[in-house]
This record gives sequence, C-alpha cells and structure tokens, in this order.
Amino acid sequence: MTDRSLAALGLDGVPAKEPLTYPGRPTTEPSLLTGHELLPLGVRPRRLGEWSVVEEAPGQSLDDVLGELGQAPTGRRHPVISVGSNASPGQVSHKLTRLGIPAAVPMVPVRVWGIGVGCSGHISPAGYVAGTPYVDQGAETVLVVTWLDSTQLKAVDDTEFPDYRRAILPGDAFRMTMPSGERLSGAYIYFSAHGVLAGPDGTPRPGGGDQAELLADLLAASARLRELLGPDPRTWVARAGADRSLREEGTAVFGREGWVLPQTDFLPYLDDSAELRLYDDLPPLGDSLRS
Repeated sequence: MTDRSLAALGLDGVPAKEPLTYPGRPTTEPSLLTGHELLPLGVRPRRLGEWSVVEEAPGQSLDDVLGELGQAPTGRRHPVISVGSNASPGQVSHKLTRLGIPAAVPMVPVRVWGIGVGCSGHISPAGYVAGTPYVDQGAETVLVVTWLDSTQLKAVDDTEFPDYRRAILPGDAFRMTMPSGERLSGAYIYFSAHGVLAGPDGTPRPGGGDQAELLADLLAASARLRELLGPDPRTWVARAGADRSLREEGTAVFGREGWVLPQTDFLPYLDDSAELRLYDDLPPLGDSLRS
C-alpha cells in the first residue's frame, strides 16, 4: 500500500508553528484526512458519502469508512469553504488533534465563482498576515471545502473568532461545483472582521501566496511597520508571534496607512442561526447530479 502519511506526501507542515510557510500546502485532490494520513477519494456522480475511499476495501464508500472510524457521516457534517491554512491537511490535523478531537475530515477541491482571496487587515496570533475571502463576481477559483462535524466546527470556530466571522453562502449566488458535477446549494465560509488589505492600486492585495514576500512588501511600504516589526519577515513573525501588543499595534498601523478595505458584502449571509446547516439540509441545486 502506498504511504499516504502527511509526511510522505509533503503535507505535514503546520503554519501555526512555522508562520513563514503560511498558508501551507493544500490538498489538490479529493481526500479523506484521518489524523496524520490522507486517503484519496474516488469521485462518483453521486453525493459525497457515496464516493469511494481508494485505499480501503474495493467498493467501500466514504460514509462506510467514516462509520467504521466511529465518525459522523458526510450528511451530518457542515461543508466549509477553506481560505488560507484550513485547506492545509497539516494545519487541520494540528488544530484538531492538539485538542484530542479525531481529525477525520473529508477535504475536496471545489470550483467556486464570485470569491477572491485577499489578505486580512490584521496580524494573526502566529504572527503572519492571514488570508480572507472577498466578493469578486468575476473570480473563478478552486478552493478546498472541508466537511466538519459539529465538534470539529466548534474547534475551528474557536481558532477563527473573533478575528473572523462565519457566513453561509447560497449556491445560487456563488456557484460551487464539485468534481462530481454536483452544485452545492450552500456552504459556510469565514471572512475577516478586520477588512481586506488593499494593494498599491487600491484593490484587494492578493492573498495565499508567499508569506515572506508579502511581509517584505508591507515592510518596504511603511516606515512605521519597519520600526515596529522590522527589519525583515523573519523578525516580523518572531516579534509579532510573541507579543500581542505588537500584533495589535501592527494591525492599527494597517489602518493608519489607509490600507484596509471594509468587508461588507458577506454581511447579508452572516450565520446567526442556532441550528447549523448540514450537508443533508443542502440538496444539490437543480439536476446537477442526474446522469
């Protein structure tokens, strides 16, 4: 059997521990994360739970394997669009296993329309400048969707709040197409409560790229940041990651430099319901799964 450990696949990096590696390496194929392994999924023109787990017994479905692991089936999970390190199996495994929560998580690259990836207008607790989605009706992007059970979602919530807020995007406004052809009718997404960093041209600065290059660009553009966190990206993450007051002051500098664009487009989709939507509650749009 092929070694599917995260280490063997080069996907074991944890940006929370190595800030300059943010956002980490995402999964590029439909997969099931099981702790420190990543098993490939065989795509079928059916709902996710009926896809096969390739490394398991022939014909064994994803829901069957989750059941054998004592974990919730896909229909009882919440689809969450991952922007940034939550698309990285190493980071997801770290977030969950450090809390003693089983890291059994289906992870599927999904083609999404209407969402751009930018940089949040704040400095994260690890010292890096994290990614955030923003509405861009002309964008077409492949983003990883994770299917989290209620315990896992609560754990991820705790790592995102209060710097991020959670919205549920409707599939009729933001097209989301699975590799199976299924059009998701909805999925959760976290967006920054601090706004989006603008680039020199006043539009959102692209996120998800090389963190060291991003920090170097920000340092070059601001004498205030160089004095506070400079002279280089390695010094930035070391100092910011160790001192909350420096992170807060650096975040304030973003605003004083006039770099922060407000995030308002997701507000109509804020998730304030006490009952979280499940994959079972979100049937495919139209006839997207008919053969």
